[in-house]
Amino acid sequence: MKNLSLEAKLNQFMDEIVRKNPHEPEFHQAVREVAESLFPYLEAHPIYQAERILERIAEPERVIMFRVAWVDDRGQIQINRGYRVQMNSALGPYKGGLRFHPSVNLGILKFLAFEQVFKNSLTTLPMGGAKGGSDFDPKGKSDREVMAFCQSFMNELYRHIGPMTDVPAGDIGVGGREIGYLFGQYKRLLAEFSGVLTGKGYGWGGSLIRPEATGYGNVYFVQEMLASRGESVQGKIAVVSGAGNVAQYTVEKLLELGAKCVTLSDSGGFIYDKDGIDQEKLEFVKWLKNEKRGRISEYAEKYGCEYHQGKKPWGVPCQIALPSATQNELDEQDAKTLVKNGCICVSEGANMPSTPGAIEVFRQARILFGPGKAANAGGVAVSGLEMAQNAMHLSWKREEVDYRLQQIMHNIHATCCQYGRKDDGHVDYVDGANIGGFVRVARAMIAQGAL
Repeated sequence: MKNLSLEAKLNQFMDEIVRKNPHEPEFHQAVREVAESLFPYLEAHPIYQAERILERIAEPERVIMFRVAWVDDRGQIQINRGYRVQMNSALGPYKGGLRFHPSVNLGILKFLAFEQVFKNSLTTLPMGGAKGGSDFDPKGKSDREVMAFCQSFMNELYRHIGPMTDVPAGDIGVGGREIGYLFGQYKRLLAEFSGVLTGKGYGWGGSLIRPEATGYGNVYFVQEMLASRGESVQGKIAVVSGAGNVAQYTVEKLLELGAKCVTLSDSGGFIYDKDGIDQEKLEFVKWLKNEKRGRISEYAEKYGCEYHQGKKPWGVPCQIALPSATQNELDEQDAKTLVKNGCICVSEGANMPSTPGAIEVFRQARILFGPGKAANAGGVAVSGLEMAQNAMHLSWKREEVDYRLQQIMHNIHATCCQYGRKDDGHVDYVDGANIGGFVRVARAMIAQGAL
């Protein structure tokens, strides 16, 4: 009866979420995934129910939506829509990336902002959760057009951000170029040089290891999970999706630790390099994607390996799978294929890349599964370290930042074990990340009164 009662309460809660946030399936999915972990915990800790903490976390503190008009190279006025979802500030200034992509809408940004609250909490750094962006597509645009858009975008956003208020970073479609243009415009508008954005260039307030942080951090988390079962990364075959920043540095760290990565992908398909992607090949990928902005199929042409158009890499046999592209890229059937082919560890480099059905397959098979809010927290962790360096007006050496990143990922793993360990000793990292991230935010919200 207790389980039925919990299920009824969960469904009632989700019905209200759907009613208040119609046509936002990604947000519904993210909230349900957290709520399923939390409801048994809330039943045992009624203070959080009495204070309606989960209901408050699921409601953004502020949503900003605005028009972005800019002039393209032909002199034509283009119009996009800009957003900033400031979800929760109980632990510190809002913190979360900006995404420039045609798929961006309010529901996707609310899902990302909701996830960000728990992710930032797990790092133990003083950061709240937010997300923002625009349906602007940087692909195919000249540098001048990207600059024009970024400057117009910042002309509105600057009113709502600041080093002690909200500190955006990059995300899909927002790399070093875009951060530079955004920061430059903020500086012009306010006539101040401050740590208002992270992911800046190293020579002007950025942190070493920031570009590498999400990929490196995910591999560090994989190390921690494997070590808990007496395994290591050394000698394992890894399958990675994506070919952007996260995927590139995931491969780099896997190489350093002795793993063999055999795939990368983009929206067109995936490459399968049986010989493995070595450092020379990886440098080509960085040039291809970061400078030429080409397609991953060109890798197959250059190195003579397999290219599977319109396919995903999850059918390639491996021990480690690292989805690092985008949300819901790995479904239930993909998960079954991975488990059947002997995969023992899946860790999410992207945000919510596994569907609920896929996650259930991994949990039922009891393989190691690192959910994104824990596994890919390295990026925002080093963004937090960049904020600290900016506040102190200094720059740490690469070794210092990398050491702190490793410690943060170690501590996140420990938190997941603390809150996710079951009676038989098995660690459910989904429950551990959700409950561990929730508790710290909840305690702060109670201490601060009704927000």
